[in-house]
Amino acid sequence: MEMNLIKAGIRALRENAQVAYVASVNEEGFPQIKGMLSLEHESMKTHYFSTNTSSKRVAQFLNNPKASVYYVDDTKDQYKGALFTGTMKVCTDHETKAFLWREGFEMYYPKGVDDEDYCVYQFTAETVNYYYGLSNVTLSIDEFSDKALSDGSQTN
Repeated sequence: MEMNLIKAGIRALRENAQVAYVASVNEEGFPQIKGMLSLEHESMKTHYFSTNTSSKRVAQFLNNPKASVYYVDDTKDQYKGALFTGTMKVCTDHETKAFLWREGFEMYYPKGVDDEDYCVYQFTAETVNYYYGLSNVTLSIDEFSDKALSDGSQTN
């Protein structure tokens, strides 16, 4: 598959996903996966999610920041998936929390954006593996230029 089509497919998959599957590593070294609302992407490299500071995954990411985020589209005739691998940072600063705050969050965080039980995951991808139509390709995020998608140029 042509590199431009691969990159465009990854971008479309991620932008259209309502749910992302986020994986952490527990204290015994086993992977733990949780579906989370896909709310914001700064770039192909940086993804954001909101959660409760008191959740067990926050403790897991503070102990071991290795993570993966999987976006999938299984509603069409052909299955597509993009697995991003990298690290997760737990953000409790006002600026990051305000950036991701959405109307309706006060139902879960009654004290608002500065509720101590509200935090943000900032995921930084290193690689992405794309599966589509029996093809499978892995790219480093550094190879995955956002500019190449907007100007139509090809990078290999």
